[in-house]
Amino acid sequence: MPAPINAPAANPAGSSGPQKSYGPALSLLASLFFMWGFITVINNTLLPHLRSVFDLSYTQTTLIESVWFIAYFFASIPSAKLIERIGYQKSLVAGLGIMAVGALGMILAASIPSYGVTLVMLFVIASGITLLQVAANPYVAVIGAPETASSRLNLVQAMNSAGTMLAPAFGAYLILGRSVSGTAKEGAALTQAQRLADAHSVVLPYLLVAVVLLILAVVIARFPLPAIGQGATSRVDKEARKSLSLWKHRALVLGIPTMVAYLLAEIGVANLFVNFVSQPQIADLTHEQAGKYLTLLWGGMMVGRFVGSAVMQKFRAEDVLAVFAAGALIVMLIVLASSGHVAMWALISVGLFHSIMFPTIFTLAIRGLGPLTEEGSGLMIMAIAGGALVFVQGLLADHFGLQASFGLTVACEVVTLAYALWGARVKAEG
Repeated sequence: MPAPINAPAANPAGSSGPQKSYGPALSLLASLFFMWGFITVINNTLLPHLRSVFDLSYTQTTLIESVWFIAYFFASIPSAKLIERIGYQKSLVAGLGIMAVGALGMILAASIPSYGVTLVMLFVIASGITLLQVAANPYVAVIGAPETASSRLNLVQAMNSAGTMLAPAFGAYLILGRSVSGTAKEGAALTQAQRLADAHSVVLPYLLVAVVLLILAVVIARFPLPAIGQGATSRVDKEARKSLSLWKHRALVLGIPTMVAYLLAEIGVANLFVNFVSQPQIADLTHEQAGKYLTLLWGGMMVGRFVGSAVMQKFRAEDVLAVFAAGALIVMLIVLASSGHVAMWALISVGLFHSIMFPTIFTLAIRGLGPLTEEGSGLMIMAIAGGALVFVQGLLADHFGLQASFGLTVACEVVTLAYALWGARVKAEG
């Protein structure tokens, strides 16, 4: 999932140097986008693993991801206040530190092992990522020349995509590939001793993640990041706000539930992918093998972002969104109505169609907000918490079957298509 843009581009205070002078800082910041994309998508291989270790229902399994996204709702405002208090650079370091604590806590959870401790530690990691998002997005937007802000943001979002594409292979090899449940067929019965041994397979990957996060925190703490001017992210004057209202902007009002629907679709597909394609009537794979195919889904999202970015230079964003949403709807209907490798490849292809949705819905929703852009952006960021509703698909899977649960994804694609065809088609309001 690409990081949202929540601040307009501006020159850093007192900066007059050439764009290339910010290259090292931008590269370092891009590593943050890579890491939080990487860690977020590790969950896609962690969830089927935990389902086997703790013998969870689909509802309990998707609840794990719900806890992850609830952190976006609860941590967003505290993160903003922390940034205001200690500044961007120290907040980036704090975010990485919080993530490292959560990663080390996952080792504790595996050692016990404990489902409850796992939930708490994933919440901690997600809270750290939220702090990074709130701090890094405006920083990337304002560092360097304003006319190249879009290029910078596309670059770091591409790094986010690279992280999401590589994470499934990492998880499949170090988590699923080193566990009995990961290398056995779907539905295989595990002994208590095997479950305990499988629980320990997450120790090495999360130890590696914690080490990388701590090294990155030290590097950022010592790196001379350029300062940001006060005007770059300041809010509109209170007096000027009295005659303004966010709720008069239809694209924003409808964009918030559309973002929730999109995230529910993306997270539901990614989280249940391994379990779905592992079923005998679909591809009859082990979890480890299915995890490798998950890389293709995220790879499709990366390719789609590059293609969508080029296409949007010639066509309106809402038109491109409509085409991609229609494509997603079609392939998800195929997933519902088919079986075997047809269903598997249809589910893989939805990544391509989902690719542009997050940034496009986001930018269409805040278009024309003028002095209310920052507030509108904040609401769209909090809408990321909509991913917590993924437990609804878990409930559907438990009661009606895993394949039938993708009917919820179909409904979400319809919402996105409706927004592209109607909800976002308003004149820019300035």
